[in-house]
Amino acid sequence: MELVRQTMMASDYVSDVREGGEIVTRFLHSTCCSDNQFDLETTMILCDSIGFATQLPPDCPYIIPLISGSLAELYIQPMLSCVGDRDIMFHYSTQLAIPKGSLPPTQLPPEFASCVKIYEIIDSDFPGYVYLRTSCILAECTDDVKYNVKSRIHPRFLSYANILFDHRYKRHGPAQVYEWTGELLRHVARIDGVHYSKDTVNCIRCLSWPPQAANWRTRQTNYGWPDADIVADVVNKGCDVVHISHRLNRQNNFRNHLEHRLSFSRAEIVLLNSWMPEQQIVYHFLRVYVKTERLTDSLDDSVRWKLCNYHIKTLMLWACELKPRSWWITQNVIGICVKLLHSLANWLTKLHCPHYFIRKCNLFDFSDKSMASRLISVTEESLLNWFVVNYLSRCSQLCSHSLSPGLFDDVSTSEKLETAVSAVLNWRSAVLLLSSRIEFSMAQNDIMRSVSNESLSVYSYIHWITELPKIDRILLFYFTAVTLLHVCCKISENSLSLSDELLDVLLITIFQSCDARRCLNARYSSLLSLSQADKLMKVVANNSRSTVQLIEIELSKAYLHRALRCKDSDSDSIYCLANVYLAVLYYTTGQYQTVIDHCTLVMRSQDHSQCSSHVVQGELLPKTDDDIDSVLGLATLYQYMQTVALNQEQQRRNTSSFTTELFAHYLHVRCLSAEKHHQFTLTATSSSDVRRLYRKSISVNHQQCLLLTCYCFVARNVQ
Repeated sequence: MELVRQTMMASDYVSDVREGGEIVTRFLHSTCCSDNQFDLETTMILCDSIGFATQLPPDCPYIIPLISGSLAELYIQPMLSCVGDRDIMFHYSTQLAIPKGSLPPTQLPPEFASCVKIYEIIDSDFPGYVYLRTSCILAECTDDVKYNVKSRIHPRFLSYANILFDHRYKRHGPAQVYEWTGELLRHVARIDGVHYSKDTVNCIRCLSWPPQAANWRTRQTNYGWPDADIVADVVNKGCDVVHISHRLNRQNNFRNHLEHRLSFSRAEIVLLNSWMPEQQIVYHFLRVYVKTERLTDSLDDSVRWKLCNYHIKTLMLWACELKPRSWWITQNVIGICVKLLHSLANWLTKLHCPHYFIRKCNLFDFSDKSMASRLISVTEESLLNWFVVNYLSRCSQLCSHSLSPGLFDDVSTSEKLETAVSAVLNWRSAVLLLSSRIEFSMAQNDIMRSVSNESLSVYSYIHWITELPKIDRILLFYFTAVTLLHVCCKISENSLSLSDELLDVLLITIFQSCDARRCLNARYSSLLSLSQADKLMKVVANNSRSTVQLIEIELSKAYLHRALRCKDSDSDSIYCLANVYLAVLYYTTGQYQTVIDHCTLVMRSQDHSQCSSHVVQGELLPKTDDDIDSVLGLATLYQYMQTVALNQEQQRRNTSSFTTELFAHYLHVRCLSAEKHHQFTLTATSSSDVRRLYRKSISVNHQQCLLLTCYCFVARNVQ
């Protein structure tokens, strides 16, 4: 193939520049925007990021990952991968930054912990660079689900001086770079083969749009991009703060450890995904050109900065705002790229590269006249032939065994170039469907391996179900099945015991909920655990009997048992109600002896006065027998007639015909009748027996049922 490349370089240039530019444009559109492509690279980085969201030791905060960089920003999938390093940002669930002078928030997204340290963002001497100063501790009040200031903290700037980085890996800006080399699995047009790199960036989340970029949200645009909806989406996502000091402060140990930079990665993901395909293709083209021509390596030894992808992104963001849609559609890719490279050269000459969000921030500190001269010399003819030699030839290497020898020996005319391009496109079309199937199968294997190796936590599960639909919704269904199988295996391995983590994972699997904080808080609160069981029981009561309903019944039992295990179960007076609901659920599944045990505990309770606020809610009860249904129906009718007769505003009320004591007596009698053919004799239960009963975290019976129903659900729904 090197001989082919040399032959191409030695051949005459493409004579018809305009027609050649149109051919290049059609080629890029055909190879970048196919509907049959499957995005394996995003699945791979998703599996990488899952490791950040897994369960940590109890005293450690949870880590919330964000896939950033090219994989998140670009939806096109060219033959030459547009992905460089795989980028992952992550923040801790216990830290939050707010603009200086603003009040601490009273509500936080579910990803945050119940106790959060707040930092104030303080401007530094350089626009876009800031300091973080400790402010206060926020604590969630479970009664009204709001955050209040728990305590004030002595103001102190956050320093990274004492943080130890893994010196086996290099740092690049705010990122720590992990690199692996070796023979990687090569598959069609996706991985170059011998190098894999992952950049991880630790950040502190800021939910507010920073005042330093306030003018961006209000400035007028001439051509309608970004529109009001995009601006609102960007502003609502806020920003992040990453640890990297300004270049002029890196020799100052004090400032180097204290200074941070505002990061707009979340905003850039939204903006770049709103681009037209033509704009994403131009951005991809410019990135490949700058990297191939090594423009990121300064030609002037006296210049201490380098051109980088962020300068190209900034150039593109300004161009998308300042140019009409027709400018991108009516011109070919080659012509657009030449004009943009000349604009970049002009910025270099004038020492001015305006930050897209912070107008006072200049991204160019020094001039590089040699690079500016090199960029201004680029013409449509030279860029077209660069594409033929450097881009098309690399694409042809992917299909060299399928093309006739000598096809690329001469592409000096537009007709010959069209013939060569058509051959590559035909090959691409022929193998695309097969390669997509192969990659989809590889993605399934990656998901299975990741779940098996990393296990699952509430945060990692939420990360999965949030990101997978962006790749392929079928993968989300596949992941759900893998989750259920994983839980089954864990139950089998651990003698039918189910951890709190996997119990919560099953709950959010049923409800597809993203409220991680509520799940974690429910582990220590009997009322919250009871509330989780209430939600499940309501679903059970409204659904017909099915495999999924059986899972919901067993999960309801598990959360009721957890509520009884909590230290505050007695003080919150949920003891009788949880036992009654357990009796109902066991009655539904025909376990009459267990029903009798739980009813006995309620009937032997010495004081029911504290249970008056916890009545049996009829809307949560699955169908048990006709007598109960009749009483509940009459009670509902009575409440309705009372409301109408008294001209009261009708409100939704819980059907509360039964006290816990009355309902326990009723079920006890029913079960004694059902068990009388066994000549069952109820014996006295001592207080020590009661304590022994609730020392078990979860009963063996409902674990076995959960195991079987999970297997049944997977077998029936996943082929």
